[in-house]
Amino acid sequence: MPQLLLELLSEEIPARMQAAAARDLERMARERLAAEGLLPEALKAFAGARRLTLVAEGLPEAQKDRSEEVKGPRTSAPEQALEGFLRKNGLAKPDLVEKDGVWFATLSRKGRPTAEIVAEMVPAIVRDFPWPKSMVSGVSKLRWVRPLRRILCVFDGAVVPFNIDGLDSGDVTQGHRFMGSGQPFKAKDFDAYAEKLAKHYVVLDPDERRQRIVADARTLCGARNLELVEDAGLLDEVAGLVEWPVPVLGDMDPAFLDLPPEVIRTSMRVHQRYFAVRNPSTGKLAPHFLAVANIEAKDGGRTIALGNAKVLSARLSDARFFWNEDRKTRLEDRLEKLKGVTFHARLGAMYERVERLEMLAAALAPRVGADVAKATQAARLAKADLGTGVVGEFPELQGVMGGYYAQGEGLSPLVAEAIRDHYKPAGASDEVPDRPVTMAVALADKLDTLTAFFAIDEKPTGSRDPFALRRAALGVIRIVLGSELRVPLREAVADWYKALRCYVDPGRALWVSTPKLTAHLGAAGRAKSREFDAYLREFDEALLDGKPQVVAMDREVDLVFDRLEREKPAGKVLFEFRPYEEVAGDLVAFFADRLAVWLRDRGQRHDLVAAVFALGDDDLVRIVARVSALDAFLKTEDGANLLAGYKRAVNILRAEEKKGALPTGAPVRMAASSSEETALIAAVEALEARLDAALDAEDFAGAMGELAKLRGPVDAFFDKVLVNSDDPEERANRLRLLAKVRDAMGQVADFSRVTG
Repeated sequence: MPQLLLELLSEEIPARMQAAAARDLERMARERLAAEGLLPEALKAFAGARRLTLVAEGLPEAQKDRSEEVKGPRTSAPEQALEGFLRKNGLAKPDLVEKDGVWFATLSRKGRPTAEIVAEMVPAIVRDFPWPKSMVSGVSKLRWVRPLRRILCVFDGAVVPFNIDGLDSGDVTQGHRFMGSGQPFKAKDFDAYAEKLAKHYVVLDPDERRQRIVADARTLCGARNLELVEDAGLLDEVAGLVEWPVPVLGDMDPAFLDLPPEVIRTSMRVHQRYFAVRNPSTGKLAPHFLAVANIEAKDGGRTIALGNAKVLSARLSDARFFWNEDRKTRLEDRLEKLKGVTFHARLGAMYERVERLEMLAAALAPRVGADVAKATQAARLAKADLGTGVVGEFPELQGVMGGYYAQGEGLSPLVAEAIRDHYKPAGASDEVPDRPVTMAVALADKLDTLTAFFAIDEKPTGSRDPFALRRAALGVIRIVLGSELRVPLREAVADWYKALRCYVDPGRALWVSTPKLTAHLGAAGRAKSREFDAYLREFDEALLDGKPQVVAMDREVDLVFDRLEREKPAGKVLFEFRPYEEVAGDLVAFFADRLAVWLRDRGQRHDLVAAVFALGDDDLVRIVARVSALDAFLKTEDGANLLAGYKRAVNILRAEEKKGALPTGAPVRMAASSSEETALIAAVEALEARLDAALDAEDFAGAMGELAKLRGPVDAFFDKVLVNSDDPEERANRLRLLAKVRDAMGQVADFSRVTG
């Protein structure tokens, strides 16, 4: 069957955009072809430095004729509505059929040639293409990532003619900018196209470019008894920068090896796109680098290597200067500068964040088994390297450089390690801290970020997550579960609110806002209300006198100052935070969502996470243990049958609740009770004590085993007993029994949230 070949040739496409561009091109083409009833047997897109290519195999030469039923206005609609419908679809009233008071018509459309559809499809794709950033070339109004130079579009060996802002389609393309012949060449199908590109020094497939780079680089390194330091992210980027990859091994001054290896590798990677190499016997970096050129040089790349070495030497010389200068100032002495670094306009300076981190780390240390003094010191110095020259030059090394500077100052190795690793895990493949001091600081860093932004109502929405809060939550989950730490989320949020004392500073006041005072005090009584009013007047007087106060007290951090905004004196900086209860509730729900995603990736069901979180538990380790036990239980025959019985009981209870309040109290053995009813009462009574003991011991598998004992009595009850008895006392007793079953099972999980 016919083949469609499309190439969009432009100036250099940024490497970071290429993979997504290939996916978008494939998706958009597939959607538009499917909308026209054209389903290719195979569809694949390729992206490179200068071109996007699409090949669709097995397309029909033309659409099939199609019939489509369209819905018109109601028969009672005004005449003008009917006339508009007829005019729009080219119909007359006899063409209509009435169904249930609505006019319908069947439209028959003759299939069009595929080439005609492609001629409409490609310009639409080009104009609507979702580049993250685009530009106009100056000679047309077309927006594209870089100026578009050629369009090759061939279907079944023939050009598909169309024009996009003055650029005509054709069957012509060109090869490598420098190594190609410089002459355009024609291509009528994909095989010929790929073959001719290769002859003109273009490797079309990005996977092949990556494989060539790795294979040739290993060969070069092996010849000199070296080992390539592999970097998947850099490999993807470099493969997108070149059309004809040619690895070149270069040398650098061995004197630079006295720099931290992370500085050398980052300089190579970020500024020059070089791969580092190491000595396989020692595992340490070697005084060499591997660059990937886009041409085959006549001298084997010697000149390229020398030029790259000069540029690298200049970069590393700068890094050495910063490294030497940074070590002249202690981390502690750098903290004062953080007062002038804004963390967020609504959260204050980085210095205040450091103070919050200290308090949070101190609170978390006992929970993770860390030394409180070391955790507090590490948290205090964790952000000090933000003002260093090396981090200014290489922001990717924040934390890492702080660890080196702490080590150089002779601080405890545990403190230096915590400073170095407190950002971890930064990604899905990153290592997770497992040393207590590091865990305390890493958790403090992430929980501060999460709580602070939730407190100012900067929560992620949809795909928008500018402060990487989802990543922070995942980091907390991985740290806590990796070492089975007992860190209740609500307690952690409360610790953050207590840390608001860090905002005590001349010229600054803190506003912790909540709902109205009456709602906050509830039934506390008039005495407390008068006490609060007196404090409020005192606060107002102090503020108006220019004596800043902090509205954050250990006993009650979320006091209400609804009128403070309009009464604040000029020059006062007020920080507004949502109340603790709201933030804690939102964060627990956010973690439930993140944990569900994390467990789903590991084969667990998201509905089980919801069923456990509904109990109000906020201990992640305990939650995962419950979910695992619940999952195993529901996979058994007893679990599946008991779930069915639970849902039947709940449905009956819900139906009764609609009629009025359910009867309260414990079920009793009545003279007329059947053996099945008596057996279920006995089973529930026996379950209660054993279930409480298992849950208190966090033996969730045991708790599920106790629930399994209900399966037989529940099945027998529903099989033999009529709940809706004519005897009001019997009926009430049986409803109380079902409520008892529901409540007992509800101690383990909210089974109503379990699907299936």
